[in-house]
Amino acid sequence: MLWLCVLSAVSACVSTSASLPVHSHVRRSPHNHTFLLFMDPVGERSPADRYGIFLKSLERHALLNSDARGSGDAYYGINQFSGLSPEEFANLYLQSYPSRSLDPYVPSKAALGGSALPSRFDWRDKKLVTGVKNQLDCGACWAFSIVGAIESRNAIIGHPLEDLSVQQVIDCSYLDKGCNGGSTDNALKWLNQSHTKLVKSSEYPFKATTGACHYFPPTEFGVSIKGYEAYDFSDYEEQMMNILINVGPIAVIVDAVSWQDYLGGIIQHHCSSGHSNHAVLVVGFDKTGDTPYWIVKNSWGTSWGIDGYVHVKMGQNICGIADFVAFPVM
Repeated sequence: MLWLCVLSAVSACVSTSASLPVHSHVRRSPHNHTFLLFMDPVGERSPADRYGIFLKSLERHALLNSDARGSGDAYYGINQFSGLSPEEFANLYLQSYPSRSLDPYVPSKAALGGSALPSRFDWRDKKLVTGVKNQLDCGACWAFSIVGAIESRNAIIGHPLEDLSVQQVIDCSYLDKGCNGGSTDNALKWLNQSHTKLVKSSEYPFKATTGACHYFPPTEFGVSIKGYEAYDFSDYEEQMMNILINVGPIAVIVDAVSWQDYLGGIIQHHCSSGHSNHAVLVVGFDKTGDTPYWIVKNSWGTSWGIDGYVHVKMGQNICGIADFVAFPVM
């Protein structure tokens, strides 16, 4: 009887959520997440407890949506994470951090400049970004963002666009903690110091767990880096645009606490700088509308956000998106 009550209540919630604004550019998930919420993804809660967490999520959605001012603003609601408490979500998905030894280069105003920037730029338009991945319950966003940057940069300099092995980075980067968290700059430092060649994902597939490092002979296909750079662009987002255009997609570490509930639109509130916890890949920007925004590739699957992407307002270091910027030199 408990399950019948739970499912009846869920149906009512789904009906209520149908009144949320519909944005044509956001694809609804093909899965009925509301049923799956109570399958207890972390194996520690009863159905009644899990349902209580779901109700708290609905309250949180209403609070987040109360700050919306226009049709382009971010909006929040039921998704695959609505059955997780904020603490569970953070422990599973927010596991990236800047290296304690990182001293990112802060550009001087004298170093700024260059040619006029376009009003819109997106590396996906050039077919130089691989598809959105799903990290599942492995806290290795740091590895997904760095591998994504390397995949794109390798293609930009003339090689075929290939899905490279995230699992290789998870297993082998001794400066990081595998599925228990890591740093984008530590991963780049390891790749640079070890001269490791990343193999294709098909050769070393993702397993959503930390395993033993597999080594490959020097003659094996692989992609290596020659160095890396890290910047603090918190006051220089225009220079960050220059880097994006001239180098390729860039890895950043953001405050993604409110992203648990994100469905679409442009994030402008509910996150801050100085609380970095999640690594993602910036692939473009759009300044053609009333609110300019960064185009950001996430690693939570295509059913999350805007087909796996999120839009973050430009110009005010929203979510700390410009605090820790890193990219490979190839």
